[in-house]
Amino acid sequence: MLKFSWPAFAGLCFLLNATFSHAAAEIGGFSREQALAFSQAAIGKTLTGVTLLDPDGQPVALDAFRGKPLVISLIFTSCHHICPSTTQHLQQVVSKARDALDDDSFAVITVGFDTANDSPERMAEFGKSNGVNDPYWQFLTGDEAAIESLVNQLGFIYTPSTGGFDHLIQSSIIDADGKVYRQVYGITFPTPQLIEPLKELVFGTPRVQSSLSHLGNRIRLFCTVYDPATDNYYIDISVFIGTIVGVITSLVFGRVLIKEWRKSIRAGR
Repeated sequence: MLKFSWPAFAGLCFLLNATFSHAAAEIGGFSREQALAFSQAAIGKTLTGVTLLDPDGQPVALDAFRGKPLVISLIFTSCHHICPSTTQHLQQVVSKARDALDDDSFAVITVGFDTANDSPERMAEFGKSNGVNDPYWQFLTGDEAAIESLVNQLGFIYTPSTGGFDHLIQSSIIDADGKVYRQVYGITFPTPQLIEPLKELVFGTPRVQSSLSHLGNRIRLFCTVYDPATDNYYIDISVFIGTIVGVITSLVFGRVLIKEWRKSIRAGR
């Protein structure tokens, strides 16, 4: 006679639930593994031919954002918890990035991909309700053709579900030439995951730059450091000063060695 065991029964239920849940996700057409692979495969691709709509219904071409880095976040306005939480966390990190970099050094756009519901008016209300007042952050939408083109180029997969849509929580970092540079995942994510790539792009080598400006940006790239205790970035010139002192010390020490070497040569003649 078989004996009943609650632990064994609970384990069986968990296994069956996990199996059926995974199968349901696959049947529903969404696979996190495939979505992640598709997303990563988009890195290095250039965004082209996409025109969206601003809250006034006016066209906004993504090409207009060329020249500076761009962060693109994808949401749907009928999402009442995850998308607002994602946007609010992104706003916190973007605010820290503004402090670490120049205020106008990069732009942000949030795009509603649910074309049946994400009207320009609803996108404007979504931004307002989440307290976003960054002057370099726009909330945009588009028709089916524009959204389909954008999500394909960004490597973003979404499928309808009982809760709205199944999709990865994804923000894409685009470089000044319109190329996908990095993907950032999660409702919340560590601050450096967004700011470090932006720092590389902002303090890197823009297409037109004076030698003095380039030197200043290289110093800022080197000296802008992350403090995990405060979860903020700050300028640490001690790193730069320490490097300069080290270089000067090496040069002086090298000069002394050369002089002594020359003396020893003369003495041996």
